Amino acid sequence: MNLSISGHHLDVSPALRDYVTQKLGRISRHFDRLIDVKVFLSVDKLVQKAEISIRVPGREIFAESSDLDLYAAIDSLADKLDRQILKHKDKSTGHDHLAVKHASVE
Repeated sequence: MNLSISGHHLDVSPALRDYVTQKLGRISRHFDRLIDVKVFLSVDKLVQKAEISIRVPGREIFAESSDLDLYAAIDSLADKLDRQILKHKDKSTGHDHLAVKHASVE
């Protein structure tokens, strides 16, 4: 997994980088086939914004969140991303059953 964390109008401190990496650890436990992860953190006046773009085989997943606190925005972003990853995983692995028209009649 290639992880890229960048900031706009803020310096990404080691503590902030560790916090983002810790939150993404939860995502990688659910889905281990992550190809590329790009995190973009920004500050606009009073609004702190976190965006993430993840490439997985066959799809690119994007989520964004904003809040007054950057850590709260990252928490909300991780929750949104977790739901999207689980939905993608369910769609990609949930079609193992045979169709009714292809079932053998005995």
